[in-house]
Amino acid sequence: MSIKVLHQGLLTTIQDLGRYGFQKFGVIVGGAMDSYSLRLGNLLVGNTENEAALEITLYGTKLQFEEDTLIAITGANFLPTINDKPAPLWSPIIVRKNSVLKFHTAIDGSRAYIAIAGGIDIPEVMGSKSTYLRANIGGFKGRALQKGDVLPLTSSKVFNSKTSKIRQKNKGNWSINYNELINLGKHQIIRVIQGTEFDRFDKESQHKLLTEVFTLSLQSDRMGYRLEGSSLSLSENFELLSEGVTFGTIQIPPSGQPIILMADRQTTGGYPKIGQVISADLPTLAQLPPKATIQFKLVTLEEAEQAFIQNEQKINLIKKAINFKLYP
Repeated sequence: MSIKVLHQGLLTTIQDLGRYGFQKFGVIVGGAMDSYSLRLGNLLVGNTENEAALEITLYGTKLQFEEDTLIAITGANFLPTINDKPAPLWSPIIVRKNSVLKFHTAIDGSRAYIAIAGGIDIPEVMGSKSTYLRANIGGFKGRALQKGDVLPLTSSKVFNSKTSKIRQKNKGNWSINYNELINLGKHQIIRVIQGTEFDRFDKESQHKLLTEVFTLSLQSDRMGYRLEGSSLSLSENFELLSEGVTFGTIQIPPSGQPIILMADRQTTGGYPKIGQVISADLPTLAQLPPKATIQFKLVTLEEAEQAFIQNEQKINLIKKAINFKLYP
């Protein structure tokens, strides 16, 4: 079983939930920008939530399936088609042998995921299949996909049993509701907690962060989102040693324009940290396209924890519903 890349799109990579345990050696976590879409896609095809999938960015790719394959498309809406007919989103799909799946330009969100029953048959590097582009490790030859690549797939008993049940019971005409987990709108209110240097910024800058609108710059990628808007400044300059950073850390460089660190962020940073995006809002943040707008809302650590717990509970309910649909 395999998939042939007919067109690579802007940036298509293989990602799972990341490479953990190696930051002390300078190796980033990486992984899917929108972890919720990846996890739900895998659940729809019977994989473990951490199985690697294809992450497609901003505009499309074109793939040919060399065998019957069970897939799910989640995340952004790229108006996907299979043999020029609209393909459903957030639902299990049986793609027939030699069929062509094509993605266009995203109309909602910025990243789509293709989960494949059984997964992609590539080796793990440091416990992960995720592509780390700057180090050229993981994924398919450590790089983004290119025209002509052939991705080997894992033959799966899960695929055979689930496709059989879907075909016999006509259970493919349904989809899951992701709206309470991910918002694909072009303007978002993103919740944050105070960063470790929040109190070192002047009162005006603290106020601007939480009241003004910032625009996502074209100079944004998997490593970081550069924001355009009011300049933020410290009350007084001070020396800051580099220290650990994470997905969603909001740093303020000398320019005063915020940078939000994303999935491929470095392991340490030396800029003052004014805020931290809460975990529950990272998938929505990851789906923002260039020129989208952001407003930040300050919440407490307890509120951030509660939002995370609530989202995990929603995912567990979706998991139970999927199992009911596929195994009635």
